[in-house]
Amino acid sequence: MATHHGKEGVVTVGGTGVGELTGFTLETTGDVVEDTALTDATKSFVAGRTSFSGTLEMHFDETDSPQTNLVAGAELAFILLPEGNSSGDRSFSGTGIVTGMSVNNSMDAIISRTVTFQGTGALSIGTV
Repeated sequence: MATHHGKEGVVTVGGTGVGELTGFTLETTGDVVEDTALTDATKSFVAGRTSFSGTLEMHFDETDSPQTNLVAGAELAFILLPEGNSSGDRSFSGTGIVTGMSVNNSMDAIISRTVTFQGTGALSIGTV
């Protein structure tokens, strides 16, 4: 079983790497619908729709073009590469809508930026 260090991760938005990236999350969810009959002794369920969402975390850089476009309401096409971008590495790609953007400024800290997004359509899982 292979493990990977977080420093290998890469994210591209619109074909351009997100600079100053410090981390990202991807969450996938699936609805379930109960189909239990009145006479059943145990509950049963069937799979419903799926969805995905995530966050991008980065140092704030006002000159980085992907960062300047990551504002609430913006649509984005992304590729999340947790293992890096070498041949055979896992990739997660799709489109989404930016649902929020925050800039965090603390005394004695690097200014950071967090972008949240809601996926639209299907999430593609593959390899580089």
